[in-house]
Amino acid sequence: MRATVASASEIFRKQQRKRIIITVILASIGVHVIAGVVAGIVIVARFLTEPTAEFKVIKDIRIPVQDREHKMNMAAFDGMAPKPSFTDKLQSLRPGPLALPELPKVPMDQLLPLDPAEILADQVAALAGTDGAGSGVAPGAAGSGGAAGIQSGFSFMGIESTGKRVLLIFDVSASVLNKARKRGISLERIKEETIALLEQLPINSRFGIIQFTQNFKAFREELVAATDANRSAAKEWIEGEWVATGSMQASAKVKRNPRGVVGVFELGVRMSPDVIFLISDASFQWKEGGGLSDVPWKEIGKIVKGPLQGDDGCVLNFVGFEMKPDDKREMGSVVRATRGKMREIE
Repeated sequence: MRATVASASEIFRKQQRKRIIITVILASIGVHVIAGVVAGIVIVARFLTEPTAEFKVIKDIRIPVQDREHKMNMAAFDGMAPKPSFTDKLQSLRPGPLALPELPKVPMDQLLPLDPAEILADQVAALAGTDGAGSGVAPGAAGSGGAAGIQSGFSFMGIESTGKRVLLIFDVSASVLNKARKRGISLERIKEETIALLEQLPINSRFGIIQFTQNFKAFREELVAATDANRSAAKEWIEGEWVATGSMQASAKVKRNPRGVVGVFELGVRMSPDVIFLISDASFQWKEGGGLSDVPWKEIGKIVKGPLQGDDGCVLNFVGFEMKPDDKREMGSVVRATRGKMREIE
């Protein structure tokens, strides 16, 4: 009997404990639900209610009134007319008492020499007659500043070309001289061709002459104006300084040049020509690095297709004697890159 009563009381306590736990859980859930509902109401109320009015003081920034002088300067600036360009013609806004005629067009390519002695010499040559007696100019060649001068083109060693800054480069090595003689081109003929070219140049052009083997000899290390005085000096230099032995030893007049034709082209870059005539057999050698060897064509192309071209470009014309097939091919590539002409005398 006591055991039955004890088990019944134990069951009652367990049931009572379960009720307390369930009650605590339900109460906790209820509290959270109520808190969530209240929080939602508060949030919704914030969006629905109007914001509280705020009063702020903002600083008023005012730009000071500009003075009269500044306004006048700005008005004068706005009313300024653009400056006339140099291409605009000068025109009068109202007719003048005398109407001046337009200036005649002056041919700028036929400049007269400034030396009175040269003007007198030209007049004397004109009075000598039209048969060329005493003129000193070959038939068909233009005189000093003539109309058939450099503007209409000139010819040298069978190549037609044009230009105002002409540089002549002669390979006077023994192999070139021998090949030229075999083809019937004597040294005297080369001199005559050179002098004839100088006669064709007008006074507003410039010229230069260089001879080279390994070393080189230049008439001047800059292009000189084609005046009568400079032409006469060049003729004397051609007759007295031309190398006919096939070799050059460094001296006061001959510059040492281990780079061969590359060093000559480097001098040509400093002269800034617009047309070059090169006479050679295209078999170039140098002593770069010590021993004598063939000049690499990439070195020639580097300077001819680079600095010599520049902004306006420089035309390279080539006259060759008995060129080897490889040298002819490489030289032709260099000449074509400068829009020049190549002639082989066979």
